Amino acid sequence: MTESTLAAQRGMPSLVWRAGQERRLNMIARWSRLQDARVLIDGCGIGTYAAQIRRRYTPHVEAFDIEADRVRQAQHETPHAVIAAAEYLPYPSGAFDTILSHEVLEHVQDDRLAVREMVRVLKPGGRVVIFVPNRGYPFETHGHYWRGTYHFGNTPLINYLPDALRNRLAPHVRAYTNRGLRDLFTGLPARLVHHSRVYGGYDNIIARLGRPGRLLRDTLYRLEGTPLDAFGLSHLLVMEKTG
Repeated sequence: MTESTLAAQRGMPSLVWRAGQERRLNMIARWSRLQDARVLIDGCGIGTYAAQIRRRYTPHVEAFDIEADRVRQAQHETPHAVIAAAEYLPYPSGAFDTILSHEVLEHVQDDRLAVREMVRVLKPGGRVVIFVPNRGYPFETHGHYWRGTYHFGNTPLINYLPDALRNRLAPHVRAYTNRGLRDLFTGLPARLVHHSRVYGGYDNIIARLGRPGRLLRDTLYRLEGTPLDAFGLSHLLVMEKTG
């Protein structure tokens, strides 16, 4: 599998730790239990978030990813990282206090089954923190296909097209509406704790532009919690397992 094909099918995991990742970790810590908790990283990539949570909060971190090469990298700092699919988790029911699914559900074969599995392995009262792409964001960040060829990078306005056309151009990745994301939990023993849209870290833009880049980022962050967060990069959804 080429790097381009892998990027299309699985996305690119967090490879570095910068302000954007730090901000998201703070969100995770705000909305879930991390200190001395049993934590599962659902789709860990090379283990960036798993390593940070182990260093700062708890040694009880387990993780999985479907890509063997990525799991081997994650195991350098997270020994309990295994190869698995999100739809068939190799963990007992009620095992974890917190599950992090960071930009993963959009890539799995069956997102409803993946959500059901996350709820299954949560303890009652445990929380799952989910980040996924927002259908309202003006760019499709996972690239697109045109005449059978994959083109990596940000593509404007694809997510604003009707489903039939959008899914022909980006069949490899989902983008979620508010309702579409919440509906994944229909019929499951889980209650909504928090749902918002968040903007990205824009660390690359800041590295190139400096102060204007920081001004852009800070302006977008001030839009969170207003109607204009409808254009945010990602959903942040927090669900709690009920008894």
